[in-house]
Amino acid sequence: MRTHEYYAMDGDTIKRTRQFCPKCGSGVYLAEHADRMTCGRCGYTKYKK
Repeated sequence: MRTHEYYAMDGDTIKRTRQFCPKCGSGVYLAEHADRMTCGRCGYTKYKK
């Protein structure tokens, strides 16, 4: 995925479309899968309901 797809313009502000990993901190995004979101760096997994 390209970096510009992580952000969206909302008027004059920039909005992030992906979540950061709570363990790794800012700058490391969670990958979105069909039933979960995963961090490729530390392996943190958050399941969707």
